[in-house]
Amino acid sequence: MNDWKLMSGLISIIILMTGCAKEKTSPSDTSPTASKNANSKDAEMNTGNEFQLAVQSEPYGTTADGQEINQFLLSNDKGMSVNIINFGAIVTAVYLPDRAGKSENITLGFNSLAEYEKKGPYFGAICGRYANRIAEGKFSLDGKEYQLAQNNPPSHLHGGEQGFDKKVWAAESFSEKNEVGVRLNYVSPDGEEGYPGKLTLRVVYTLNNENELKIDYTATSDQATPINVTNHCYWNLAGTGDVLDHEIVLNCDRYLPVAGHAIPTGELAAVKETPMDFTSAHKIGERIAQVEGGYDHCWVVNSAEKQPAFCARVKDPQSGRIMEISTTEPGVQFYTGNFLDGTEASGGYKKHGGFCLETQHFPNSPNRPEFPNTILKPGKVYEQTTIHKFSVE
Repeated sequence: MNDWKLMSGLISIIILMTGCAKEKTSPSDTSPTASKNANSKDAEMNTGNEFQLAVQSEPYGTTADGQEINQFLLSNDKGMSVNIINFGAIVTAVYLPDRAGKSENITLGFNSLAEYEKKGPYFGAICGRYANRIAEGKFSLDGKEYQLAQNNPPSHLHGGEQGFDKKVWAAESFSEKNEVGVRLNYVSPDGEEGYPGKLTLRVVYTLNNENELKIDYTATSDQATPINVTNHCYWNLAGTGDVLDHEIVLNCDRYLPVAGHAIPTGELAAVKETPMDFTSAHKIGERIAQVEGGYDHCWVVNSAEKQPAFCARVKDPQSGRIMEISTTEPGVQFYTGNFLDGTEASGGYKKHGGFCLETQHFPNSPNRPEFPNTILKPGKVYEQTTIHKFSVE
């Protein structure tokens, strides 16, 4: 993490404790430090009543084509804070105290806006118009075949060469009695990345005093179009090292086996007596060697009358941090950072340095009519909600 990200964590906490806004420094005025996971020291050993629910904004940098980007700092009275920029609607950091009160960033990310602009692992971003893969980048809709970019050869991945993760979003913060947040809007024109229809999308991040980070999505389109939007945060609840000792539960009795190029076969297979069974807690690294390439599959969330439905629970035994996820989506892509390699393009993070739980529809659904529908038609509204609830044991 560079001085700028560390400064963001420190400033957001100081603002909360003093009630006074401070003038921020541009990221271009800082230089990287030795560790991406440096602690926000002022957060250590503080009790909840020394913080308050608040939202601030500050300049984050300027894109290569001259557009100003802002960062929004959401904080609550438990000492949790979330940083979001309006480039890619990216979550750049989530600070959370451990059982000793020591606060660390538990997400993976880059040091600068310039790095987010380059091709990368989608750290913290909103992915779309269609997250995950579409086989051969093709689908047919209303008798017409559409060809999309094959940016993950031979497949289309996460919206193409310039998906929603590479767009500048309109953004505004809000503060209400029991929550703070930021609303982000993007209008995807007809034909962008090969998709039909003008799509209007809103994503709302909300933080409350229960340590819940909620993401609401709504969209409309003037033509029928596939849509499958997700957040692509990489989590490391320890704040450093790998995630192989994290313990995970998935509320999923079935998963989607894949064939070549990680495309689902169409089968919804039982997880029982396989390395894909996380219906009870297992360490991520316990059986990962039995899965070729590591975990990068979509699990089927067990149906429930109450929505959002419980989806996953992850615990880091070392820090005591816990994350629970509930979602209205039918699937969750569990990915274990298999392609992180420690290089600059990976933000310096090594293999298995983070895990993703991307709540979404199933991969390649536009070519699988037996899968839950992903076609948004004019006059209809696409809606989904995912909640990340954090606690400490």
